[in-house]
Amino acid sequence: MQDASDREDRSPGSLPYRSDIDGLRAIAVLAVVLYHFGVPGLEGGFVGVDIFFVISGFLIGGILWREYDATGRIWLRHFYIRRCRRLAPAFFTMVLVTAVLSWALLLPFEFRELGKQLIAATIYLSNVLFFGQAGYFDTASDEKALLHTWSLAVEEQFYIFLPLLILLLSRNRRALLAALVGCWIASFLACVWLTPPYQTATFYLFPFRAWELLSGVLLAIWGCESGRRWRGHTVLSLAGLMLVACSILLIPAGPLFPGLLALLPVLGTLLLLANGRGQNPVNRILSTREAVFFGKISYSLYLWHWPVLVLSLYLRGAYAGLWEAVLWMTLSVGLAWLSWRYVETPVRRARVPGFVILGGTATASAATLALGAWLYVNDGLPNRFGPETRIHIAASGDFLQDWSRCRTPSEGPLMGLEVCPIGPEGDPEVLVWGDGHVRAVKEGLDLAAHEAGRPGLIIWRAGCPPLFGIRKVESAATLAQDTACTNANLQIGQSFQRLPSLETVLLIGRWSYYANGTGIGRDAGNTIAVHPLEAPTRLDARQSDIVAAAARATVARLLDPFDEVVVLRQPPEIAQYDSRLAAREAAHEGWPLAREAVTQTSIPRTALAQRIAPAEAPWRAMAEDGAIRWIDPWPRLCDEGACQALNGDTGYYFDNNHLTNSAALALRDLFAPVFSGDRGTGS
Repeated sequence: MQDASDREDRSPGSLPYRSDIDGLRAIAVLAVVLYHFGVPGLEGGFVGVDIFFVISGFLIGGILWREYDATGRIWLRHFYIRRCRRLAPAFFTMVLVTAVLSWALLLPFEFRELGKQLIAATIYLSNVLFFGQAGYFDTASDEKALLHTWSLAVEEQFYIFLPLLILLLSRNRRALLAALVGCWIASFLACVWLTPPYQTATFYLFPFRAWELLSGVLLAIWGCESGRRWRGHTVLSLAGLMLVACSILLIPAGPLFPGLLALLPVLGTLLLLANGRGQNPVNRILSTREAVFFGKISYSLYLWHWPVLVLSLYLRGAYAGLWEAVLWMTLSVGLAWLSWRYVETPVRRARVPGFVILGGTATASAATLALGAWLYVNDGLPNRFGPETRIHIAASGDFLQDWSRCRTPSEGPLMGLEVCPIGPEGDPEVLVWGDGHVRAVKEGLDLAAHEAGRPGLIIWRAGCPPLFGIRKVESAATLAQDTACTNANLQIGQSFQRLPSLETVLLIGRWSYYANGTGIGRDAGNTIAVHPLEAPTRLDARQSDIVAAAARATVARLLDPFDEVVVLRQPPEIAQYDSRLAAREAAHEGWPLAREAVTQTSIPRTALAQRIAPAEAPWRAMAEDGAIRWIDPWPRLCDEGACQALNGDTGYYFDNNHLTNSAALALRDLFAPVFSGDRGTGS
């Protein structure tokens, strides 16, 4: 993302200024910005980052190689001084402004997470942080104000690796070239091979992106060794522009990128760079005044556009239309120009000794690390908000739990499945099997098991019905996740005879979601289709009937290995409640441009009657027949007329269907008979 070829930066190994490269930068940054702001038609705008990677490798790699070619070595101190001079001022300015605005806007949990992002971005590990945060309750990526720094981290990791490799092999030129080519091949093959099964890793992590930067480096080395003037041929420039344009317009986001698809923007960029000084229409377009302008501010524009997008959407909820997105993009361009004109350029031109640049960067880094640590240790400064807001704030963070006892057996009947012991140590006597609602009540289950002195075992999978004989297709899941659900349930069903200590099974699920096929209220857009595993679904079959049949078959199968089958009635869904959104609305009340309040903390029982009737019918029938014990939490969450997300000054719901830890602990007495061994009829 950085600008390494301005006239002002005349480092010993630098190339003469090339306006076409600024034009290419303009294409890259505008593709990213327009894509992020939701401008239609740019399906692959995110490949602007890949274009930047190649440009960066070409320029920085060329500088290093020319220095190595001329002197037989590289000067790490001078190299990192140049990088600090160019990158640090705008970066730390953006970080400071983002932190100040986030103090005013973000909820404590989110502000604490920003502290982690500050630390990771400062030490160039934000790509590792974001790779590791793809969790069930993780903040959405478009709410992470420093998410875009992942690509800067990849580059800086590469520019630790590349100079050290050159230093290590500097005495053997042929071995160095072979090592660079070998690294390119290894990185590329790993990227292509591992993208389908591990796309998140290949997208974020340096080893799988190194080939893109190395492509630019190897092109620069070839140019140095062959004395290229980069004039090339018009047809190659046209081919390069076409590849870049097709990549931006057509490459789909999703599980196949980067992989082989990343070859298109990389090859297109290489062709444009290799032929960029020729007198042809493509290079004249890339060298226009407008293109050069955006190229020069590209680093600052990349830095600023994402916080502007994230914080504006955080406040607004959604843009009123494309015209509003254009206004926020214009603000991003204005901030980028100010940053380039008054931060980047003055520092780059200033005759400041190298030790001052390094010292200033170290001081700013230390301050940013200290700020990030302070925000994290102080839990995001919750006292910034009033008591009404803090109720929802507390609920929004009241889902974090200790899962350190969980393990994935490498052998035995549950091999490959994550299992989580609860209660005291010992062979489990109670199995808790379910979906994400198990996680929501985990703290209550664990404490009830400890109080009863009876060991238990949790097996849960988000969005996966704890039912035999069905398969599901869910909008919020990938095909691999849907398949994993089916396979896990098959394996669980085959494991019971080899787990003789188990006596009781407790089923927990979002039954109304499975029976109706959709969410409700805030998550009405989530859909799930449930089909019989063995026979094709009849065209006239209702999903509620399929789920009911699976429920009866599941209980019949469980009554053989277990002494008792217990089913938790799904807590009522508070359709229009979400703790984070409610907290934001309360915190931003009275703010200009703030979103209109839409959350509701209660729902009439009558509004849920039609939804819950088909979902609960099979369970109620089996409870009346004595086949199962039915645990009903509704009397504790509802009055005669409505169900509430809040209980006094305590939030009982995280979102519209998951309970908080506080609620789970308050309801633990409902689970006590399960763990005490009391075989009563239940509530």
